[in-house]
Amino acid sequence: MKVRVLFFGATADATGEREIEIDLTDSTKAGNAFERIVREFPQLEKHSLLFAVNQEYASGDEVIRNGDELAVFTHVSGG
Repeated sequence: MKVRVLFFGATADATGEREIEIDLTDSTKAGNAFERIVREFPQLEKHSLLFAVNQEYASGDEVIRNGDELAVFTHVSGG
């Protein structure tokens, strides 16, 4: 199944990408998908990352479905 992955801020700079598409097997959990993304872009390990599935923060237990959107971004601080 096809899933769109978006990179924001420092993660886009680290990967050199703003958006990619990856193939996942059915019933893949978000945590496994994000681990795969970090393996493919090891430079992300230098960052404190947050993840989202369909614009909602992800715990890692969510089941990814065909056409879902995953986002990878760094912690942001406000002030």
